[in-house]
Amino acid sequence: MKLEIVQAGDPVLRQVARPLHRDEIISKDLQQTIADMLETLRLAPGVGLAAPQIGLDVQLAIIEDREQYQNSWTKEQLLARGRVPINFHVLINPELEVPAGETVEFFEGCLSVAGYTAEVARHSRVRVRYLDERGDPQSVEAKGWYARILQHEIDHLNGTLYIDRMNSRTFMTLQNYIDRWRNKENSTGCLSGS
Repeated sequence: MKLEIVQAGDPVLRQVARPLHRDEIISKDLQQTIADMLETLRLAPGVGLAAPQIGLDVQLAIIEDREQYQNSWTKEQLLARGRVPINFHVLINPELEVPAGETVEFFEGCLSVAGYTAEVARHSRVRVRYLDERGDPQSVEAKGWYARILQHEIDHLNGTLYIDRMNSRTFMTLQNYIDRWRNKENSTGCLSGS
């Protein structure tokens, strides 16, 4: 079932989500929520969706960056972002670790700030420990676009939106970005001449 994605201004997006307990994780209700979130994510389409974005104040997020989402990008743009397909997976009660290293600026959007984008500096590498949809402990080391998606979704679980981290002078409509700026980005993702 497609779920409604709440938009900026809804109080649930600014709350710190509560951790889930094992009995909640394996419940039929949560398993159905995960399935509904995946359908919603694919219909949007998007690469990540956190429970607060559907009005739930729990530490649950899903990620999937499908190959077809990357068809409109050039090989150079994909390489600059470190963007590769990411299989669907569930993150419950994630803990983000940021090793020392560089940050990279690229444009980001959000299903809860529909129709807009801005440059956001994110760490280029991260580690995340989390529970999967069965409640089993997992960990991942991610780089590039995958690291960016993880940081974005975990921010949602902590009441933070990308607009809190954005370079405000780059904030624009998504259509303006596509029409005027997307092909003028340099290899770092920043606008040439900005």
